Amino acid sequence: MSTSVSIVTLGCKTNQFESAAMSEQLSQAGYQQVDFDDGAELVVVNTCTVTAATDAQSRKLIRRARRLNPQARIVVTGCYAQIDPQSLNKLPGVSLVIGNNEKGQLLECLLNNKEPGQIQVSDIRNSRTIEPLSLTGFDRRSRAFVQIQNGCDAFCSYCIIPYARGRSRSVPISDVVSQIEKLSANGYPEIVLTGIHIGHYGQDFQPKVDLLTLLKSIEQSSFMGRLRLGSIEPTELSETLYHYIADSDWICPHFHIPLQAGNDEILRRMNRHYSTDFFAALINKIHSLRPDAAIGLDVISGFPGETSAQFEHTCRFLEKLTFSHLHVFPFSQRTGTPAAEMPDQLSGKVIKTRAALLREIGAHKKRLFLSRFVGSQLEVVAEGGEVDRLRKGLSQNYLPVWVPSEFAQPGELYTVRVDSLFKDGFLGQLV
Repeated sequence: MSTSVSIVTLGCKTNQFESAAMSEQLSQAGYQQVDFDDGAELVVVNTCTVTAATDAQSRKLIRRARRLNPQARIVVTGCYAQIDPQSLNKLPGVSLVIGNNEKGQLLECLLNNKEPGQIQVSDIRNSRTIEPLSLTGFDRRSRAFVQIQNGCDAFCSYCIIPYARGRSRSVPISDVVSQIEKLSANGYPEIVLTGIHIGHYGQDFQPKVDLLTLLKSIEQSSFMGRLRLGSIEPTELSETLYHYIADSDWICPHFHIPLQAGNDEILRRMNRHYSTDFFAALINKIHSLRPDAAIGLDVISGFPGETSAQFEHTCRFLEKLTFSHLHVFPFSQRTGTPAAEMPDQLSGKVIKTRAALLREIGAHKKRLFLSRFVGSQLEVVAEGGEVDRLRKGLSQNYLPVWVPSEFAQPGELYTVRVDSLFKDGFLGQLV
């Protein structure tokens, strides 16, 4: 009888990709995938540690897994496990803690885990290369992720991720292209390139290459689907790169660009190497090239020492920018980062209040962006699951579109006429 397993994932698309790779390892070894609520015999919790809130969510999931099945073998991995394995190992029910580098050897780690309470976490900061995880498909997903890079060398003053993911390490171009071609041949109409710092792609190679080189190699391959890019730092979106993306009908017109603050002094203290003038000029250029492009921004509320005037400056700056989505992250002290030791830490109440105001700005910008597309036609990939006989799909420019499920099959590409605003996106009909 096969062992039941459930993998639950927190955090970024890189974590989601790595969870899919672990899931495939386990399925090929004979494990039976079940839902988390079914109380699996083996539970893998792939954690995130970008904020204190995600740490708390990880611990909550571990406790819940034990309640669902007191006999469950609980394995904890991910960035929280990489940073603080000892704390996680002390939680009741945890059998094994493994690091980010050990995800590719999950089966071996399980085999060597003879007694509960073991930790297998290597020093990821010593890693100089990346062993790409291979995937043939993504269970229950209509879009496939491909990891092109891991780690980060930026060391923003608030961020723990360089310590949890190590140095920036790139997957060779040939491996990336091979993975994309394989997934495309298996029926995935959209591929998402993921990584921690993808704008730094290829800078660890000798000789160096860049993200544009990779994109041109993908264009020359047998890949015939559409490609979506993950987050790219503003200083790494060169004029040549964003022109290439804007001119390519096979690359989704969707830019995810971290801003983090709309005040130059706060940006300097964050160790972000650009000004608000530079950022605004970049956004304006992209918008002029592709007015239909989705432009998603990240911003942090309540950075240490941020005055009311500086926060107000960020609000006014955002109101003047043209963008479609705003991801707001309340500042969270991460032990070991410079920002955690900075004076004038703001209260949780102030951070929460400012986050709410920023989200209001983001909601207004999204409504403005959505309203432009009512009556138009969009290319949509239908996703799995349905609600009230409707199935959700995702357009090229990252807009959710709901269509009648009886006419739309998951993983298929459709042209949809947008009829009206609905939920977080649109209600539409297949053309």
